[in-house]
Amino acid sequence: MDTASATAIQNYARTLTLRSPDHYRAGPFTVRHNPGWELKFANYAIPDQDAEPTARDIADLVAAFRAHDRLPRLEFLPTWAPAVEPALLAAGFTVESRAPVMACTADRLLTPKPVDGLRIAEPVTEAEFTDAAAVQHTGFGSDGGPDDDSSDGGPDDGEIAWLRTAAAGGGVAALATLEGRPAGAGGCSVPADGIGELAGLAVAAPFRRRGVGAALSSWLTHTAFERGYRTVWLEPGGPDVERIYASIGYRRAGEKLNISLTAGPG
Repeated sequence: MDTASATAIQNYARTLTLRSPDHYRAGPFTVRHNPGWELKFANYAIPDQDAEPTARDIADLVAAFRAHDRLPRLEFLPTWAPAVEPALLAAGFTVESRAPVMACTADRLLTPKPVDGLRIAEPVTEAEFTDAAAVQHTGFGSDGGPDDDSSDGGPDDGEIAWLRTAAAGGGVAALATLEGRPAGAGGCSVPADGIGELAGLAVAAPFRRRGVGAALSSWLTHTAFERGYRTVWLEPGGPDVERIYASIGYRRAGEKLNISLTAGPG
């Protein structure tokens, strides 16, 4: 584990949470709250460094999440606050996953094999932002994407807003098209102290296993470095995805705990 990189990444995540307009504090935790987007990955808490929460602190955190109609949930690197995980488990939280955290610097970035006919650019028009968000919406387990006939109404406002914020605030947003259709989307969040997160990367089902994910990831990372990022980090969704990122120069920097509470009074 790269301890220095892991600490820098956690500092970045906490800094970005503190900058979010709707964040709030609950004991030794900072909660990133997204009022327009119920997705659990957009609503979570981060403990203070070396926090040692009491049972009362955790009960107050759970109550705050429920008051905001959100799942009590945290995302953090266990090495950042080692006492937090045992306290959460004692309070009935369940580990969702222990995900590797990967990071890349400009000197390590590799260019993948090109994909014939693939076009990658930042969305500009309302239709392009909607197409990009729709690919993400479907890619993360919802209906309503451009290739889904059982639409649930399309992407949430929060999904479109995230892409717009990244594009307008010094981050990066991207829409990949192939064969005249939206094929992939993703973004790099606005940087803090030279660090940004590559997130929301999704490839539409008809275009998977054709190199679109690697090409899009490389394009986003390269563009971020052009805009002054020193490090881009990400959380791969599984071993296959991790191998894709490793092929373009990302390396493991640590492990992130995703943990939530689904039981108990509403």
